[in-house]
Amino acid sequence: MVTLQLRQITVPPGHRVLFEQVSWSEFEAILAELGEHRLTRVAYFNRTLEIRMPLPEHEKPKIIIGDLLKILLDELDINWEPFGSTTFKRQDMMAGIEPDDCFYIQNYARMIGKERLDLTVDPPPDLAIEIDVTSKTQLSAYEVLGVPEIWRYQNHRLQIYVLQSGTYVESAISPTFPNFPVIEGISQFLEMGRVSGTSQALRAFRRWVRERDSKLFE
Repeated sequence: MVTLQLRQITVPPGHRVLFEQVSWSEFEAILAELGEHRLTRVAYFNRTLEIRMPLPEHEKPKIIIGDLLKILLDELDINWEPFGSTTFKRQDMMAGIEPDDCFYIQNYARMIGKERLDLTVDPPPDLAIEIDVTSKTQLSAYEVLGVPEIWRYQNHRLQIYVLQSGTYVESAISPTFPNFPVIEGISQFLEMGRVSGTSQALRAFRRWVRERDSKLFE
């Protein structure tokens, strides 16, 4: 049997490496060796470990979608706690995932001041964001961990997935923002950011949210 060190393995941007039959203790050891300050993302489910390296063009939509979501939350006066690309894992479910970005919204109060997570007592994030430039994010770990809502951006299109009876179902609306056309708005202002600049798009999105919010109460 040939044994390789992680430092001998290079994952080019836009690619992923799969490891089969990885035990939980091996998964934990790999996480420790990779460290927290890295560009790679990992997913672990049913003894299969995926390590992927995002492309540079993956980062901009991730940041902008996160910023648009924060504007929407703030303008609607909804409290939230950000947890970024935190590793969420449960040994009893043999699952672990690192979203591109994630937020606690419905459960924000429980997460204030939290620095270490234990999903046997802490809830999973309420909303996760995944940017799929070259390959689709595997949702199996998200399903078993019980993340209620995922925003997936792929091919310049935003998709919303809602967890129903343990399985993700694509939805035309976000249950977090049932009165807002999230898919239309996020897609529109992402494209504006690409053409006219990010700061202008974010300011325009804020105005758009305020206008729609005011109409709801007319």
